[in-house]
Amino acid sequence: MIKNFSRTEFFPIKQKLDLNNLIKDFDDFIVDSKIKKNFEIKDVSSLDFFRKSSLVFISSDSHIKNLQSDDLCIITNKKSNFNFDYNNVILVNDLSESYNSIINHLFYHEDDISFSDDFIFTNGSHISKYAKISDNAKIGKNCVIGRGVEIGNNSIIKHNVVIKNSILGSNVVISDNTSIGTTGFGFDFKKRGAVFLNPQIGIVYIDNNSHIGSSCTIDRGKIDITYIGKNCMIDNLVHLAHNVILSDNACIAAQTGISGSVFIGPNVTVGGQSGFSGHIKIGRNVTIAAKSGVTKNLDDYSTVAGFPATDIKVWKKNIINERKNRYK
Repeated sequence: MIKNFSRTEFFPIKQKLDLNNLIKDFDDFIVDSKIKKNFEIKDVSSLDFFRKSSLVFISSDSHIKNLQSDDLCIITNKKSNFNFDYNNVILVNDLSESYNSIINHLFYHEDDISFSDDFIFTNGSHISKYAKISDNAKIGKNCVIGRGVEIGNNSIIKHNVVIKNSILGSNVVISDNTSIGTTGFGFDFKKRGAVFLNPQIGIVYIDNNSHIGSSCTIDRGKIDITYIGKNCMIDNLVHLAHNVILSDNACIAAQTGISGSVFIGPNVTVGGQSGFSGHIKIGRNVTIAAKSGVTKNLDDYSTVAGFPATDIKVWKKNIINERKNRYK
């Protein structure tokens, strides 16, 4: 699920940079480069969605044919990718360090000390002058609405809510004390600490008629979006990590945690206190019992329980057998 958005509405360009200057300014981690057409860098792309005049960071060994473009530049730490006949490609020795340095150079973002916003105190809340809020949306007291945020018709934002780096559709309800668009948990395991955070320059997109409960946290995408589909119902104390895709009509009970880059299909129901490993895919019409630990992909129409989550009939048999064996 990809929703296009203007990145600079949320993360303004800090300073201009073209490919030739990038090679010159960041030679500490650049091993080699091939540039057939220089261009000014204006954005960053993922492998799911390509943007004009952008960089694409690739860590895997794979030849991706649709990256053959004059206004894309591949940055990779894999020699095999450098040997492919891409128009513009830069080989680096450390992809994470390269990403951090280049993005911090290009964009203002809230984990950079130079980032700023301009707030207007209105009816008890601080609202950025760069936000776009529908005239018939309702904003509660003590809220903070940040740069670039869009809030659609008839949406209700209750008290003590923080919304930044997000687009909300119509008839969306955000309950008290929830934070949306927060920084995703992206960092280099070899270099831990705040100064080594991977800049998160994506957004959260909440589609029409969805309800978010109290004290939830929803992280923005790293490059693209964290998405909540139409008619979703999210209970209190739920966490959605960066790049999660939650399709239409999902229902998620309290204290559930969903790790990064999980895809959840339409009409999924999740019981309370469930947990999801990252980078897995949940099919449509799946039911997940409370306190389940989901560690792998689930097929359409599955009903699972336990840890690791398995078919609920198998799980029940295992529970019965365990209780029988306990008394032998």
